[in-house]
Amino acid sequence: MKKVYLVATAVAATLLLAACGNGSAKTGEENKASGAKITAVGSTALQPLVEAAKDSFTTENPNYQITVQGGGSGTGLSQVAAGAVTIGNSDVFAEEKDGVDAKELVDHKVAVVGMAPVVNKDVAVKNISQQQLIDIFTGKITNWKEVGGKDEKIAVVNRASGSGTRATFEKWGLDGATPVQSQEQDSSGTVKKIVAETPGAISYLALSYIDDSLQELSVDNVTPTPENIETNKWKIWSYEHMYTKGEPDKDVKKFLDYLLTDEIQNGPVKELGYLPITTMKIERSVDGKVTNK
Repeated sequence: MKKVYLVATAVAATLLLAACGNGSAKTGEENKASGAKITAVGSTALQPLVEAAKDSFTTENPNYQITVQGGGSGTGLSQVAAGAVTIGNSDVFAEEKDGVDAKELVDHKVAVVGMAPVVNKDVAVKNISQQQLIDIFTGKITNWKEVGGKDEKIAVVNRASGSGTRATFEKWGLDGATPVQSQEQDSSGTVKKIVAETPGAISYLALSYIDDSLQELSVDNVTPTPENIETNKWKIWSYEHMYTKGEPDKDVKKFLDYLLTDEIQNGPVKELGYLPITTMKIERSVDGKVTNK
């Protein structure tokens, strides 16, 4: 009888351990499934903000794996449209990108970014007219002395053709003019470094990249300040879009919604040189129509 009791006890213990093991495995699987893997690719102008949001979000939600990469707005839009990434970051509307079916994509605007022409600090110029800006980038003006600066050759640095920053700058800064052929860079960070280190250089950057290593230019005596952007007095700006292919699932939506919280809009958005969506006094459509909010 004692032997039977011991065998029964051993069997019960084995079954209990197995049940606990299965329960633990199931709990682990549930925990793993409750998170999400998100890859956000595209605009380097938007990249610093998404990275900052990712850091604080994943601290609060450690079951999320979020990867943020640059490559330009064109890359982000193309890859999200192809289903290769979760989110396509862009400085331009999807409707402005050739080869992308904008109807398949859902736009999530998370901020506004101002952009400005920037020059190497040695050129001794702080303000130019829009026509002079156009003439510089189209090659009609080739020396800084022609606009009141040093007797120094102008070196134009462009972003690559898929860049949303470039598209925005050409549309609103150059009034649609096509720049001269010059060196092109894929990254805003690289542009910043080249302009800071190259005498006579000029390019353009999101305000979030501009610091004391560069001289930003006013245009027609209008400075690229948040106040001037909010009213469209400074016109070289764009929305920061995070596109998904179709409506996002609840895990992805949770991250996108997080970017619109006061924590982010009044924190990293302002700290990194962007403008909160909520402070804009106007709205601008894809065709450039401006309306008061």
